[in-house]
Amino acid sequence: MSTMPLEPPAYLSSLQNNIRARPIPWEGAVRAGNITDEHLKKIKAVDKVRKEQRRQTVEGDLPGYVSLLSGSSDGKSVLDCASRRTDIVQYILVLAADLINDVPSLSSALVAHPDPYKPFLPLLRHSTNTEDPIPLLTSTFLTNLVSISLTSSSKSSAQDEEALPQLYTYLSSLTQNQDSGLQDIGVQELSALLRTSRSREIFWKQRKETVDPLVDIMRAATGAKDSSSSTMAGSSRTIEPGLSGGVGLQLLYRVLLVLWQLSYEGGLIGEELQAFSDHEFIQLYSHLLRLSPKEKTTRLLLATLRNLLSTNRTTLLPVAVFVHLPVLLSNLSGRHLTDPDLLEDLKYLTDMLEEYTKTQTTFDQYAAELQSGHLRWSPPHRNPTFWKDNARRILDDANGALPKKLAEIISKEWDNDKQVLAIACCDVGHLVKERPERRYQLEKLGLKARVMELMADKDETVRWESLRAVGEWLRYTFDD
Repeated sequence: MSTMPLEPPAYLSSLQNNIRARPIPWEGAVRAGNITDEHLKKIKAVDKVRKEQRRQTVEGDLPGYVSLLSGSSDGKSVLDCASRRTDIVQYILVLAADLINDVPSLSSALVAHPDPYKPFLPLLRHSTNTEDPIPLLTSTFLTNLVSISLTSSSKSSAQDEEALPQLYTYLSSLTQNQDSGLQDIGVQELSALLRTSRSREIFWKQRKETVDPLVDIMRAATGAKDSSSSTMAGSSRTIEPGLSGGVGLQLLYRVLLVLWQLSYEGGLIGEELQAFSDHEFIQLYSHLLRLSPKEKTTRLLLATLRNLLSTNRTTLLPVAVFVHLPVLLSNLSGRHLTDPDLLEDLKYLTDMLEEYTKTQTTFDQYAAELQSGHLRWSPPHRNPTFWKDNARRILDDANGALPKKLAEIISKEWDNDKQVLAIACCDVGHLVKERPERRYQLEKLGLKARVMELMADKDETVRWESLRAVGEWLRYTFDD
């Protein structure tokens, strides 16, 4: 799937231009020992000259310019020597980014260096002050060079494996910044790094700091006022129409692009992406589909859903049906859509979900609701026949996965949607009533203790349903 070309963010371009225009007293820096004569010769040979002349100069002395930037056995890099001169460090970082953009052979030579990132990585932690340009300029250079390194070989190098976690940490701090310009830079540079399966795996390992902020941006775009313990389907959370939360369309597009890249590891991430940290990812994407104002965002949403659902059919297709994704896809089909990739993904998803729903049973519907992480008063909860027929299967299916999910749901506070707790207590009561000999299984999951705790909840319905569930436990205890 082709994507929009990503231009350098305006804030970054403006910063780089300002630094390029600053006069640097180079000779004084040599006299002070901040740089060497050899450093100065190489800098002046490529500073403020035409691109073609710069390219010829660098290509004529590749080892010398690799040594200038990354050091060598013969001497330190210019960054190591000038570490106390922030004006020189900023200038060199901008120059280094220009050089690898203008001279591809220099990028290749740097990648071949035994430790090309060594002078740069500490600069990512130069300051926690967001006004300090050094970490930002460092991330720009490193992102360009590491992305080139990642795609130049079928295996990531030890240097890439060391650099990526540090880059992800810094760039993720930008995505959490209140400044949308810095958010934009962080997201765009993350996207540039997610070019290989290994780089995506490392990104996923750091998901609490890398993925969580991106999900927060998407939630803000839906107008969700509360990002915890709720869902987009059947929720009491207030949803405002259109893109909200100060999230611009371009930033949303770039966030969606990162998640689309990550979804190529669907088998690794799909199930946990839906479950971890209350993301309720399928619900969120379904809601974004309803709000999507442009084909470019709709295309990325559908492509990501296709990658995730096709690699996690057992766990995520039930959730997709529960949040009414088939109906939403049908509505999308009625729009005048022209993008061929979008139309192909729309047809694939529609066909896959249609095939799945043909064989879905009431048990499947209940399991899907549990797997979604959110409960509503759907028919099975108060249907005695359903529980007579299915209680054993609920306890046994997939090594007890459904009771575990029920325990996970009821363990949360659900301050904005107390009915979830009432429904969970209702379900626990039915399970005890129909399969009393399996009480121990539910007790081991902490369900009995939690239900008893909820007898003191402020919500009247929660208290009533928890009392009924505890009553089932007591009845069978006395019978014993």
